[in-house]
Amino acid sequence: MGSEPMPVLSIIACGMLEDELVHVLSKDCELKQLITVENQDNSGLLHKLKLKNCVPRRAFLDRVPMLLKDEGRPDLKAPAKFLTLFPFFKRMLEKRKLREEKKVTVVVNLLSMGLHANLETLKTEVYKNIREMAPFSDRILIFYGTCGHTFGKMEEDFAELRCPLSFLKDKNGEMIEDCISLALGGNEAYARCMLEFRGMGTIYLTPMWASSWKRLENKAKGRDFNNKYLKNSLYCTAAKIDTGLVNNSEFNANVKEFACKFDMKITDLKGSVEIAEQSYLAARNAVTGK
Repeated sequence: MGSEPMPVLSIIACGMLEDELVHVLSKDCELKQLITVENQDNSGLLHKLKLKNCVPRRAFLDRVPMLLKDEGRPDLKAPAKFLTLFPFFKRMLEKRKLREEKKVTVVVNLLSMGLHANLETLKTEVYKNIREMAPFSDRILIFYGTCGHTFGKMEEDFAELRCPLSFLKDKNGEMIEDCISLALGGNEAYARCMLEFRGMGTIYLTPMWASSWKRLENKAKGRDFNNKYLKNSLYCTAAKIDTGLVNNSEFNANVKEFACKFDMKITDLKGSVEIAEQSYLAARNAVTGK
């Protein structure tokens, strides 16, 4: 007889939230299996997971169901049944069963941060991946904000989907606006910052933003990224958001380079990973029924 398959939590994530994703996955000691969907945008994710001693299995999206079926291969239930005749082994096997019931398989599909250059394309790509991953998933965690209201009606759009969706939500139960809202601790915290900086055009920099803006600039086809957003005289402040997830020396250097290039002053903001942690935990608990 085959073993019962582990519940599957799938995650569709923005490349800009790579650090938060690595953080929650590497902290999860009860992962049965971690699978990453192969694409040209996940090399950074794989490298950071490896640094955390977390090495996932890798497969193209159409091959993921085959990996999940491998979990149902025959096990050693016959010997285990014999061992239950002995009280000590019976207690040991019962404890093992309880531990196994808490475990979950996670499938991660990290999408390109460059998709934000066109919000219609972004929506189309995320919706397509939801439909493709739903058949083998027990739940899908959408590791995105509303992204300029692009995903504001996602719950409504997928109300009839067999596979339920989970979202990054703040303490008020609101879906976060974007990666900056996530890093600052929620929509209210984001609104307070914008109020505080009123009258000063501000670019908010997470570690991923600070290390990736050059790539985004190159991918921003059809618009003058520098003049419209960065060399615009309205922007005079670079707000460095420290969530405590990365090497500070590299983050500091990236922010200084950015501020120097665009003649901005730097201000420091305290960040948070609480929303990422709690949203992930809520999604995995919903899958395991805990």
